[in-house]
Amino acid sequence: MLRKIAFASAMSVITLTSAWTASASAEPLKVVASFSIIGDFATNVGGDRIELTTLVGPDGDAHVYEPSPADAVSMSKADVVLVNGLQFEGFLQRLVEASATKASVVELTKGVEPIKMKEEHEHAAEAGSDHHNHGDLDPHAFQSVANARIYVRNIADAFCAADVTNCDIYKANALAYTAKLDAADEEIKTTVAGIPEDKRTVITSHDAFGYFENAYGLTFLAPEGISTEAEASAADVAALIMQVRGDKASAIFLENITNPRLIEQISSETGVKVGGTLYSDALSKAGGPATTYIDMMKANIGTIKAAISGS
Repeated sequence: MLRKIAFASAMSVITLTSAWTASASAEPLKVVASFSIIGDFATNVGGDRIELTTLVGPDGDAHVYEPSPADAVSMSKADVVLVNGLQFEGFLQRLVEASATKASVVELTKGVEPIKMKEEHEHAAEAGSDHHNHGDLDPHAFQSVANARIYVRNIADAFCAADVTNCDIYKANALAYTAKLDAADEEIKTTVAGIPEDKRTVITSHDAFGYFENAYGLTFLAPEGISTEAEASAADVAALIMQVRGDKASAIFLENITNPRLIEQISSETGVKVGGTLYSDALSKAGGPATTYIDMMKANIGTIKAAISGS
């Protein structure tokens, strides 16, 4: 009897060990994220169960990005490709075709209520460009933390569909990260509440903060449209300068992905100092203030408040 029990125990240990080894050695899910903000979402949901490639890295501009042969190779090997959608990634269709990828291409804005671009930029969008245009919808939905929660849910669903075995891990990670997003959302609202209502109009390089504006009660003016490819007309710049001189804007900001020339020109002609750099379509590089999405959102509102309050 003792020998039988010992044998059974040994077999149990072998079985458990084999199952653990198989699980531990399972190939990670190969994931491609189109740009750095989505890459950060993917990392928080996938953890060490994914092997992540991010196409447009920190401080990179997805509006004008040109894919490399290495990007096509990464796409061809991917299990899941995560993209923003709403025509944000103008390079995407060409890259999908060049790579002949069989991966699921998941648009993370599914379920988001899109907003239209501001009226003053509609004409430029209708004209389009040689590269791509966004239609009349603003694709920068990630600039609202409420929308970020939708992105995270869509990522968890995509990972579960591609890797059923580890679905519970993805769901748990998404739940934990969503709690952090909720806390960040409340912090941003509290910070905005401390800014006088008549000081909540600011100027940025391009029209990337429409969702932030709608969610948190600030007003963003920009000489350029939704895409950084859209050249601001002399009339647009002149009108913006008149607004600043009329004390309708409290601060001017650079963006990490755009040429500072226009903002510096407006600052020079109005006497309003540049209040710092905002992170619009990309995270900062390592060591910067916005290496994660949550850090980016906190850094942006912190920079805005500091410039307006002068502290």
